[in-house]
Amino acid sequence: MSTDSVLPLAGAPAATAGAAPAVSRLSAARWVRDDRHRLLMSALVWTFLVLLIVPDGFDYASLLGTAPSSGSAGSRLLWMGLLGVSAIVILWRAGLAWLLLSQLNRFLLLFAVLAAASVLWSIAPAFTVRRLVRVATFLAVAVAYTLVAWDGRRFQDLLRPLITLVMFGSIAFALLRPDLGVHHEVEAGIAGSWRGLTSHKNTLGMLAGTGVLLWAHAALTRATRRLPMLLGLAACALCLLMSKSSTSLLTVLFTVPLLLMLMRSPLALRPYMPWLIAAFSLLLVVYALAVLRLLPGLEWLLSPVAALTGKDLSFTGRSEIWQIVGEQVHRHPLLGSGYGAYWIGPTPMSPSYAFVPRLYFYPGSGHNGYLDVVNDLGSVGLLCLLGYLTSYVVQALRLLRVEREQAALFLALFLQHAVSNFSESHWFSTLSVGFAIMVLATAALARSALEQRLRQVFGEPELATAARAPGARP
Repeated sequence: MSTDSVLPLAGAPAATAGAAPAVSRLSAARWVRDDRHRLLMSALVWTFLVLLIVPDGFDYASLLGTAPSSGSAGSRLLWMGLLGVSAIVILWRAGLAWLLLSQLNRFLLLFAVLAAASVLWSIAPAFTVRRLVRVATFLAVAVAYTLVAWDGRRFQDLLRPLITLVMFGSIAFALLRPDLGVHHEVEAGIAGSWRGLTSHKNTLGMLAGTGVLLWAHAALTRATRRLPMLLGLAACALCLLMSKSSTSLLTVLFTVPLLLMLMRSPLALRPYMPWLIAAFSLLLVVYALAVLRLLPGLEWLLSPVAALTGKDLSFTGRSEIWQIVGEQVHRHPLLGSGYGAYWIGPTPMSPSYAFVPRLYFYPGSGHNGYLDVVNDLGSVGLLCLLGYLTSYVVQALRLLRVEREQAALFLALFLQHAVSNFSESHWFSTLSVGFAIMVLATAALARSALEQRLRQVFGEPELATAARAPGARP
């Protein structure tokens, strides 16, 4: 499939009130299809994701269940290379990049600004600075891959093959090297579960769940042949089950039927689907605020559910972890402890060391993405997160009017991560491949919105060969 890119926009004037005014001033420019450098951009995104999936240096023997405070020299070199190549692409397509930024979720950019500012009050500023390099890389890669060799299915066409390869590799690794590919910790619910090529069973489960979602979407859109679809779906489903990640299994059981509803619902019901998505999103926000006791008085809304199930409001037995993290939150309620400054390892110099004498283990995260954001960036960070999620849903619902199949995938991904973050920490975490996928989806949403505006001015793109003229930009 050909891809669209506005080649002559590199010197475009800045947009001041959204993309439409800027695009309208460029009506004399020519919009051409551009398939060049597709493999290079694919390698960029794949390298970015693989660095987040596998242990540093593929050293599975050194896995201790906690994220390292910094990577090896080779890992740091690769991250800097990703940032450098992405920056070059953005400068090369500066005009198009400027237009894309006018459509990009503003709260994602606000998060980057807030994280950078948190160096001023961070309890471990050196660790915050290290995380900021990754924040810059996340944003740069996400923007860059939407500027070159783009088409409407680029997001899933990049992710689905990579995740499937990781699933097949994880199956082989777990069977051939069970000493490395399978957990042997004595902790309840861990022993015997697969981690495959990833660092932890929850990462494998999350990726497997995303793979099931992507292959279900491919089947519904007939984007692939039946045999590859069945093989890919089977590999993802097997890894999902063998990871024993109850959270990932729950999200799949919820998001796949939702995806089917969004894409195959009767015409009479389609006008009500945006309201359904909005209502469920609001319910998730209320649950997050209630279960974390971030707003007093909301607990009574969910206490009957806990009474019926006989479990605490976390439904995962992680209330003790949340309580200790909550104590740290109360010390820095407004701006937090600093981005990435709390979970720096089981060292006495960190407040997170409190878990070792009190619970006799180090969890490595708060096991709740919403809580960890509050711990890092305070109430201001929580408002930023809620703004990001709201803007994402609004943009996806707008896309639903014109590209239902693509919007359905983005909404299903949102709901998958919104639910999984109740027991796992992905939001705004540059150590999480889950958040990396959401950042790539956010950039794809922005490009899709820009595509609609570009077509209003330029119509359909021309062939690249027809657009090239003596002296034209290559």
